[in-house]
Amino acid sequence: MDELELELENRIKNLMWTVSGDYALEFKPDLAAFARSRYVALYDGIKQGAFARYFDREAFSMYLVKKIYLHGMEAPLMQLAQLCIEFAVSARITAEREGVATIRRKACEDILEMDFARLQETLTGRLKLALFKEVLNGKEPATARMRNWMDRIEELEYAESTMDIIRTTDTLYNEIADPYFERRHGSLETVLAVTNEELAEFSWKDYLKEEELEDTLETYLDQVAQNMTNLDMLEQAEKEEKPEKKEDKKRVLVVDEKALERMYSYVERNYGKTFLTEMEEKRVNQLMCRGIHGDCSLYFTRGILKTPVLRNYQYEYARKQKDKNLYEYYDNHRIVKNNIRILTDMLKKTLTLREEAEELLSDRGRVLPSRLWRIGRSEDARVFERCLYQDSGSFVVDVLIDASGSQRSRQGQVAIQAYILSEALSNVGIAHRVMSFCTFWDYTILHEFRDYDADRRENSNIFEYVTSSNNRDGLAIKAAGYGLSAREEEHKILIVLSDGRPYDVILNRPNARNPQPYHGEYAIKDTGFEVRKLRSQGICVLGVFAGEEKDLAAEKKIFGKDFAYIRDISGFSPVVGRYLMKQLEKDT
Repeated sequence: MDELELELENRIKNLMWTVSGDYALEFKPDLAAFARSRYVALYDGIKQGAFARYFDREAFSMYLVKKIYLHGMEAPLMQLAQLCIEFAVSARITAEREGVATIRRKACEDILEMDFARLQETLTGRLKLALFKEVLNGKEPATARMRNWMDRIEELEYAESTMDIIRTTDTLYNEIADPYFERRHGSLETVLAVTNEELAEFSWKDYLKEEELEDTLETYLDQVAQNMTNLDMLEQAEKEEKPEKKEDKKRVLVVDEKALERMYSYVERNYGKTFLTEMEEKRVNQLMCRGIHGDCSLYFTRGILKTPVLRNYQYEYARKQKDKNLYEYYDNHRIVKNNIRILTDMLKKTLTLREEAEELLSDRGRVLPSRLWRIGRSEDARVFERCLYQDSGSFVVDVLIDASGSQRSRQGQVAIQAYILSEALSNVGIAHRVMSFCTFWDYTILHEFRDYDADRRENSNIFEYVTSSNNRDGLAIKAAGYGLSAREEEHKILIVLSDGRPYDVILNRPNARNPQPYHGEYAIKDTGFEVRKLRSQGICVLGVFAGEEKDLAAEKKIFGKDFAYIRDISGFSPVVGRYLMKQLEKDT
């Protein structure tokens, strides 16, 4: 078997070297693919050589790595890259070598025969099926949307540069696999702007096998470069969301302790150490992470700048973002101070009204001589007067801020608005907590900037606000409500700043626990349920919406009548101030 495998490997390598004309080109043939179909394995080798000859193989593989670094999903990205490369090189190489056309047709036939059922399960798979059918049978009927995607891939036959392939791959990924990618993580320019230093600092261990862990970035680059031309679909694809059958809802997850530990340590390195003890953390997760959040975990931290594990790329990025937030604050220093003063005065006036004594007739208190005649002569025998005082200390406020990638373009403004609100609440002596939330892998990270009874100097921690990844709003709101419920104050208020679009699609990475994709109607219903549950417990919940108008309907479903739409983030603190005044005035 060893001799046979060596012979096959040499045969495929020779094909690649002959086509590319570069005998120094490194390539490890996929012999497992050869066992399934020799035509697929041979054609993959030919494509490797052709792509290296006509285009910049390193530039394209580097683009893929950068896209994955910015939270692109590896499986669908690789599938689309494979299709784009296939149509960019096939016409060129078949024009030069007629025999390649036969190998290509045989490879397409084998893929359709072996993987038809599996390809039908995903949108990228159905696109692959449609394209390969046209390779074999010519033009076939397709939906307008599918035809649009097919035409763009087939047009790569005329691609003049590697950048043409990159643009098409990126556009198709953003349309097919992750329509929210650009909004959350940035455009193609943002992807290409990622530096080699940033990539080198990132841990690629979770993408590699144990035996490949040395020189991880280089190893992963090599892996991507080899996989991006593979025609065979052996990797597990990201599934589209489908309605679950009742019998499929309960799943047994087998995750070994080593994998869990590695995942936890990665979160710790990139978000800072947790401030909870192991027992406290376990207890909170047992209480909160149930039902549809059963495969998730909560992670409470004061941030990577306060409790770093090491000075990695994420630490430097958070430090730079804090500086940017502070620069924006200093640029608007006078406006910010004025807004704090206005909001403080608004709250003080309302609290002054609450603190005015209210005199009531009672059966105890100070005697009123003018009413003594009523004793024995009237049913209303109240002859005492009592003074009732409202207590401003009976209020507690929680401010919860969406820190997912969708807020990236306005990080400084969000930090400033949260700071204005926190300063005003500190000025009038109302206990409050400020946290941000985002979701990375299975962990919903709650970054606490200041606790309820913290010194006002802690308010400046808000400038450490930094965004990343996804947002599991339902779980974050549930966790914030849990903290509020434990407070002794009579009146509890939760304010949530979000874009009205809960979105947590877990990346398809080794050792991830992969809960059901959390987005669309499924996520909106869950978030709305958690809001209504808190309100039933007497907690006032205000949703402040800072997203796009098309998402207003979703925000209304989540928060009902108690939500505010702000077209500009600068409206956050005034809107919240008016809402707080309304709550303070309720019992006056």
